[in-house]
Amino acid sequence: MQQKLLDTVKHFGNRNQHALVIGDVMLDRYLIGEVSRISPEAPVPVVLLKSQHDRAGGAANVAANLALLGIKTHIIGCVGHDGEAAILLDLMAEVNINTANVIRSKFRPTIAKTRILGGHQQMMRLDQESNTAFTADENAQLLDTIKQQLALKPAVVILSDYAKGLLGTDICQQIISQCNAQDITVLVDPKGHDYSKYKDATALTPNKKEAAEACMTSIRDPNLIDKAAALKNNLNLQFLVVTRGEEGISLIDDHAHLLPAMAKQVFDVSGAGDTVIATLAAGLMHELSSLEALQLANVAAGVVVGKVGTVPINRNDLIDALTNEQTSEQAHKVCDLAQLLQKTASWKKANQKIVFTNGCFDLLHAGHVTYLEAAKKRGDKLILGLNTDRSVSELKGPTRPMVNENDRARVLAALESVDAVILFDEDTPLNLINAIKPNIIAKGSDYTAEQVVGGKEVQSWGGEIALIDLVAGRSTSNIIKKMNI
Repeated sequence: MQQKLLDTVKHFGNRNQHALVIGDVMLDRYLIGEVSRISPEAPVPVVLLKSQHDRAGGAANVAANLALLGIKTHIIGCVGHDGEAAILLDLMAEVNINTANVIRSKFRPTIAKTRILGGHQQMMRLDQESNTAFTADENAQLLDTIKQQLALKPAVVILSDYAKGLLGTDICQQIISQCNAQDITVLVDPKGHDYSKYKDATALTPNKKEAAEACMTSIRDPNLIDKAAALKNNLNLQFLVVTRGEEGISLIDDHAHLLPAMAKQVFDVSGAGDTVIATLAAGLMHELSSLEALQLANVAAGVVVGKVGTVPINRNDLIDALTNEQTSEQAHKVCDLAQLLQKTASWKKANQKIVFTNGCFDLLHAGHVTYLEAAKKRGDKLILGLNTDRSVSELKGPTRPMVNENDRARVLAALESVDAVILFDEDTPLNLINAIKPNIIAKGSDYTAEQVVGGKEVQSWGGEIALIDLVAGRSTSNIIKKMNI
């Protein structure tokens, strides 16, 4: 899986397509300093200013995430006639976001959030915004701009709603209706208690608190995900994503899937939701499934929360994180029985079909790789029972194996087709098969169904035997003979 995600990210932006972000753009300003004393004028800390950073926030941060991933990105939003507008538009232009359709308003300032930090600790936030409703002329201009942009057929539209007035109910429903008519994916980062304005979108990505409010329940409700699933059905969504902080991310489609949190360190969660929806969109644009795209988004979110302030993901950082995760994932494929049973329990809960095979796999060769790839295709997850060195010697003679058990296990774990490797020291893997209860047991076609150890047991719980054709002329014994010539 990690290899597929890695290959996908490397090809981001290679297609003739673009994303359209519509929503509340804002300027995120950070004033960072040190605190060493309390003011004599009032009981407040004095911050000695050391640095100032301006960053694209809100919908502009969603667009920045997309652009830095290599996705061609257009944005529709609203700014005022002020210095903050000039800074924000420049920030977006610097990362090649098309800002030609950002509306200028005479009636409201550019939304800006100024955060004052002492070290990594946020001490105060100053907000600049207006609660003035959008005028009829502004809404008409907005709808005309949206219609023109949708005519360009973006691959995905993201509605980034920060409840600042741009995405009212009528606007949202017109966007969703037009997108559905053109078969354009619509992802929504929602706000507020009433999600009916997002009805018929492709998906919503609320955080846990927002999901609880929309479901009229508590964030501590043990049935929150079930209620979120009902919300998904009521809104006629294809899927719903609930970001849950340190608990991970839940994907609700026909089933509920929980992806564990990926962050190693958390400095600042600001903008993490923007990264999730942007990376999810990028993955869907490149034909990943919703689960695969969300796995990618989960890795991206784990990167950005380790940085201070609103910082978008970029393609190089995501590639590095996926590469590190791939190495870690491969190492964790080699497991003991307790760890394997935990894996199989989660796979079965997700209705994934488990294939089991076993062997010595000494001196891995093309025949082995082809066999394992074919076995994996019979189901969703492939478990490989690997003979220990002692059992290999008993089966093959005192000169075998050529490669020790730990090295054999690690090499096999690096194969994309293999999802788990477990060593077994018994004469047969029967006890292992009875413990994990796979759906399918695979062996080479040089066996008959009657000769397959565990075959009758697998059939007894409704499983099946799969006999896999072998590649002619490929064997460890032949390789050893050539080495001894």
